[in-house]
Amino acid sequence: MIRSELIQKIADENPHLYQRDVERIVNTIFEEIIEAMANGDRVELRGFGAFSVKQRDARMGRNPRTGESVPVEEKHVPFFKTGKLLRDRLNEEK
Repeated sequence: MIRSELIQKIADENPHLYQRDVERIVNTIFEEIIEAMANGDRVELRGFGAFSVKQRDARMGRNPRTGESVPVEEKHVPFFKTGKLLRDRLNEEK
């Protein structure tokens, strides 16, 4: 599902809301998650999962084309850990 499909689904299920308002709500939620992660905070949505930032240390990598060793700088990467409810729902017998 992409962002526009999410917005459309929420708008369809809530006919009392204008689509532009739903779009603003969804964008605000995503922006707040991004802003919190940029500040190094953890964002937890109970039953769904938790977004956090992990630090990868600097290391020596390899250029796959030439095989030459190249330094890779330290960086921060987003990480998502699923919540128990989501994990259980994905693994339930059908």
